[in-house]
Amino acid sequence: MISARVGPPGDILLLAPVRGLASESAKAVREIDAFGPDVLGVGASPEELRSLVEYFVRADAEPVVPLTSNETSEVRGLVRFGEVRVPNPSIVEALRFAAVRGLPVEPLDPGDESSASMFAEHIGYVELVRRTVRERRVARNPPSPSSPDEFALAWDAQVGGGAGSKRFAQARDRHLARAAHRIAETHRRCAVLVDRERFDSVRLLIERPELATIAEE
Repeated sequence: MISARVGPPGDILLLAPVRGLASESAKAVREIDAFGPDVLGVGASPEELRSLVEYFVRADAEPVVPLTSNETSEVRGLVRFGEVRVPNPSIVEALRFAAVRGLPVEPLDPGDESSASMFAEHIGYVELVRRTVRERRVARNPPSPSSPDEFALAWDAQVGGGAGSKRFAQARDRHLARAAHRIAETHRRCAVLVDRERFDSVRLLIERPELATIAEE
């Protein structure tokens, strides 16, 4: 996991654990606890956040989670570094921590409808086909770096390496940064949790708010 104190605005702790790796969840919770935020922002849509709280935080037993073929391949590639859980255990454990502490939680990614529109705007038919081919290729031959951090970056680079996919990812990150700016304006200390591969982009956009407000081309 990688983390950094960023700003402006306000005092923000940006945390980026490797998605799925169980050992990262305890690290994330420890850093959140030590930082003592007034609010927790999560790189998830409002709908996703509600589902995680309902089915994994408040439920007596966790449901069985069906995986896509791409998710299954990612799990198989990551398991060499330790136990892997779905959905992302770092988010689930952070939400449990927040529930116990009475810490407010804010979803920072666009809602499902907005995300679908954003996807359609940036990823056309040709890019969609190429993205599917890349997903199948990486499923057959997943990256094999020496650390989970390098694995997360290599996986994302292979799957999301197309121009349209990069534009879509940048649009999501700009939305997240703007949402982080809004909660930072009303809270003294904010913790923001995102997937590892989003760290560099989100950090830059939070530190330079003017970049997060750039109009879509």
